[in-house]
Amino acid sequence: MEETIKDPPTSAVLLDHCHFSQVIFNSVEKFYIPGGDVTCHYTFTQHFIPRRKDWIGIFRVGWKTTREYYTFMWVTLPIDLNNKSAKQQEVQFKAYYLPKDDEYYQFCYVDEDGVVRGASIPFQFRPENEEDILVVTTQGEVEEIEQHNKELCKENQELKDSCISLQKQNSDMQAELQKKQELETLQSINKKLELKVKEQKDYWETELLQLKEQNQKMSSENEKMGIRVDQLQAQLSTQEKEMEKLVQGDQDKTEQLEQLKKENDHLFLSLTEQRKDQKKLEQTVEQMKQNETTAMKKQQELMDENFDLSKRLSENEIICNALQRQKERLEGENDLLKRENSRLLSYMGLDFNSLPYQVPTSDEGGARQNPGLAYGNPYSGIQESSSPSPLSIKKCPICKADDICDHTLEQQQMQPLCFNCPICDKIFPATEKQIFEDHVFCHSL
Repeated sequence: MEETIKDPPTSAVLLDHCHFSQVIFNSVEKFYIPGGDVTCHYTFTQHFIPRRKDWIGIFRVGWKTTREYYTFMWVTLPIDLNNKSAKQQEVQFKAYYLPKDDEYYQFCYVDEDGVVRGASIPFQFRPENEEDILVVTTQGEVEEIEQHNKELCKENQELKDSCISLQKQNSDMQAELQKKQELETLQSINKKLELKVKEQKDYWETELLQLKEQNQKMSSENEKMGIRVDQLQAQLSTQEKEMEKLVQGDQDKTEQLEQLKKENDHLFLSLTEQRKDQKKLEQTVEQMKQNETTAMKKQQELMDENFDLSKRLSENEIICNALQRQKERLEGENDLLKRENSRLLSYMGLDFNSLPYQVPTSDEGGARQNPGLAYGNPYSGIQESSSPSPLSIKKCPICKADDICDHTLEQQQMQPLCFNCPICDKIFPATEKQIFEDHVFCHSL
């Protein structure tokens, strides 16, 4: 490996944690002639933003971490990323720093964090020979390869559509989750309002009790004053009778009578004022009763609103659970389609080394495959055997034929609820008749 003045940023991140679809390498040859400079063309994707310490390295096929580069070149940052021409960049490797053996190498784009953002197809450094120039294929093989490529493109488009549908469902579920959080916030606000209403009600009840006590005190005092007035009136009548008897003979009695009249007038004025105060207290009590009735109505409205919010919350939870189950079912169907695709490719006897990318051979490999990679990941897993297993082909139980016969078709027509593949025993729902027929036709290829 060549020594450099300043080592690029690397990391021990494995292949499984890299993102190979953010930078796409273009016009990569199968081999380069030794002794000449090599120009590497690459394109940034829409959401990728390059940084100052990003670099492109040449790695030997089979590398595990970004520390295993052979040589590298720093990336030139574009001036305007919004410009379409700025997305397409190139970097030139000098011939002196290139490998001298005929091993397989590939370009890798590594950011300043040491994470791989893109990888090219493998290539070699070797002279051009006649075997690389002359390629002879028959017309039938060319048509078969084109037909196979069309089928692969169709399956790839179906997988992309399924992925877009799942992303849309995920966004809908996030929106439902946000609504649920808003409902929880409304419930907490409702609880706070209920506590405030309860506190206000307790305060009004306390004030009402105090007013009732004051009213009782004023009533008792009013009764005492009424008794006092009656007593004074009795005394006044008695004194008037005595005054009529002694008016001419006793001046002192006349002055006492005038004094008693003044006192009577004062008491009458005091009684009048007390009656006015009593009326005011009665009006205050009536106003308090009206306020209490209004508070009770408002509390009932809040309780009704709380019940409606709880009902909506339960409905949203049911919808959320249904969407979650539907998402899990679609993920299961997606995994089944991936396994069926891998099995059909293996059954058709395709050579995986001749494909531009390799089909994942297991659920785990399919999960690691990045759908946005232009050429696929050539190191995603172990390749399957190119020949189909003889156990996967079943004979007709009536005519013992290896291929599809009339008995198998009659057996399919007698099952209205589902379709059963006579070769691999795969079950299809009655609504997927066209998919079942395509599947059975694939066995006959």
